[in-house]
Amino acid sequence: MWKPPERIRYRTQPGEWPSAAVAGASKLFVPLDYQALSLSARTWVPAMVPWRATESGFVTPDNLDWYERFAYGQPGALVVEATGIRDTASGPLLRISDDRFIPGLQTLVERVRAASNGQTRLLIQLIDFLTVRRRPEPEKFFARHLKITDRHRDALQADDWSEDRIRKALTDLELEELKTILSPREFDSLCFGYRERITDTHMAHIADLPESLPTLFADAARRAQTAGFDGVELHYAHAYTMASFLSATNNRQDGYGGPIENRIRLPLEVYTAVRKVVGKNFVVGCRFLTEDCIENGSSTDDSSFFAQQFATAGMDFVSTSRGGKFDDAKQPIIGDAVYPYTGPSGYECIPGYLSDAFGPFGRNFAATAKVRTAIRSIGFDTPVVVTGGIHDFQQAQTLLESGTADVIGLARHDWFFKLRTGRGDEIRVCEYTNYCEGLDRKHKQVTCQLWDRTDLDEPGITRSRDNRRRLVAPQWQSD
Repeated sequence: MWKPPERIRYRTQPGEWPSAAVAGASKLFVPLDYQALSLSARTWVPAMVPWRATESGFVTPDNLDWYERFAYGQPGALVVEATGIRDTASGPLLRISDDRFIPGLQTLVERVRAASNGQTRLLIQLIDFLTVRRRPEPEKFFARHLKITDRHRDALQADDWSEDRIRKALTDLELEELKTILSPREFDSLCFGYRERITDTHMAHIADLPESLPTLFADAARRAQTAGFDGVELHYAHAYTMASFLSATNNRQDGYGGPIENRIRLPLEVYTAVRKVVGKNFVVGCRFLTEDCIENGSSTDDSSFFAQQFATAGMDFVSTSRGGKFDDAKQPIIGDAVYPYTGPSGYECIPGYLSDAFGPFGRNFAATAKVRTAIRSIGFDTPVVVTGGIHDFQQAQTLLESGTADVIGLARHDWFFKLRTGRGDEIRVCEYTNYCEGLDRKHKQVTCQLWDRTDLDEPGITRSRDNRRRLVAPQWQSD
């Protein structure tokens, strides 16, 4: 993963934790009601992918244990991981692309309800993504994947050569030579692996995305409602389909790219289709980027406009993130797929303790404040969820009191519960080593280094596939 060249080492210093009385009186634990969204506290566990589903996308006992453990901490809201809306292979990632997935998701809802004593609203994040393939061996790329064209024949002066001879000749060339012979996309597929873009409108299924996606998202939202979820979070962030439509790099020529008004068309059409199916009493919001953090990408001016449009359309909340794009990702090793959190934009999304002068904490706060101000300026009170680098009470309270955001998100099990009961000194603060991100990159079951090797002899615990880590944090005893 890319790190800032300054490589300044930071440590979390949470300061003094509040008493139960002080914490209980803070804005963090004031209920929130806006349209369909009703929270017992302004606390939020954001979506994260723990890689615990089956290879075909079904809920497993490990999924149930994972979300139940978060629910014991009674956050105001808990968002289940990015869940695929298409029936396509994506590793051990949950799917909601067919009614056959509903029973498992219903069980998950029931487990969370029971563990939180009904205190936690449960949402599920809906995601679409395009095809990404692993970086190939050069020999396989030229033998199987490259379509030979006149461009290749002309460059090699090979008008009368057979395709096999051309493929062999290309295999023997150095990268610098290949760069002059292959098209930019062919060269990218060789070096990074094949990847579809939303701008590949010469392919029918890409051209048809504005026609197909509203229905796919709406059907997935209907299944979520049937399964008993309180709402859905539309995934409009990072490197995936919907964020790519919003991005300033989107130059589609069909009315869904180019000017900012065109780029937001599909995200609004998806939202409208979802709302029509689930009605006004089911929570619908989105997670989107304040900034792409790439060259020629979207800025806070773009995201402020997007947020105003989302609020005007009737979304029940917006949740902000930043970066995490394929555009600047690190080249994968042969056999791996490109991972969108390995470049500078990925660092903005998942910063670590080695950082620059700004540091790893709160890199999205100012941009989030601008987005919220833009929403308020047109008369809407749409709640804004902020995440990223939040680790102490005063930091969270200041974000709420300053008007930066309305809800505080962080992916910790008992953080909010310990804080509310005056046991903040028992909170184990994140060290920002990105240990969890390293597991995610390899599609390994995600755990935290603060607890995954604790009490490994505890009866009944489940372990990772390599048998070295526990998959669920030890239960905290609150007396």
